[in-house]
Amino acid sequence: MKVRRGFVQPSESLSMRRQCELLRVNRSSLYYESVRPDAEDLTLMRRIDELHLQFPFYGSRRVTRELRSRGLVVNRKRIQRLMRLMGIEAIAPKPNTSVPRKEHKVYPYLLQGIGINRPDQVWCSDITYIRLCEGFCLSDDWHSRYVLSWEVSVTMDDEFCVNALNSAIRRHGLPEIFNTDQGSQYTGDGFTGTLNKHGIRISMDGKGRAMDNIFIERLWRSVKYEEIYLKEYSNVKELIKSLKQYFEFYNLERPHQTIEGQTPAEVYWIKSAVLKAV
Repeated sequence: MKVRRGFVQPSESLSMRRQCELLRVNRSSLYYESVRPDAEDLTLMRRIDELHLQFPFYGSRRVTRELRSRGLVVNRKRIQRLMRLMGIEAIAPKPNTSVPRKEHKVYPYLLQGIGINRPDQVWCSDITYIRLCEGFCLSDDWHSRYVLSWEVSVTMDDEFCVNALNSAIRRHGLPEIFNTDQGSQYTGDGFTGTLNKHGIRISMDGKGRAMDNIFIERLWRSVKYEEIYLKEYSNVKELIKSLKQYFEFYNLERPHQTIEGQTPAEVYWIKSAVLKAV
């Protein structure tokens, strides 16, 4: 994305808009400037993130109140700014959540009432904030809870989500359906174009329907409480190395009650092998 963005230049023969269309670059990204939080904001963002996992239904008003009760001198305006930067919202039905860009197509939610009972039937993806980075994206198999791929990024454009998708496809083949929220990283041409190219059906959570993809929120909770909040990383390279070790543990060793005490790898690989043999 950054390389393609560099090719967009003022021209008398070709408008900036047309250049962006040809290069599959979001026009708004031309004017995007990454604002890196200072050390004090990063510390506060970690506290906000912890509160969001503990109380996902808290909005900025209640987060502010909770932080003040713990001795922090903060105002709501600052908390709102940091929550927007982190992409955090209260989990509650309301209009205009996960808003795509106006030029992006939104797809319907396809999972209502269907039984998800086999690997590669439905994959899903989500993004969260993680310290040292601005974005952390992963792709997951809905049935087995197996983490198929993941990426971290210092910007919130769609490139790292597309990379995670392509990595999952290279390693595991194709799902029947891919479900996401309506965030701009998922409604953009880069992500939906890849899915359409491979004939994968696209499903998107409805507006204000945070519960449509609630189990991936539980996955974020596990990653953060079992790995990220327990450690201090000195740089992004160290973070990536540690996350790699965690996801190997998560997939291969960590049992899940929701899949009868099995590990995601046992359900994903063994059941896939049985289905292929039938």
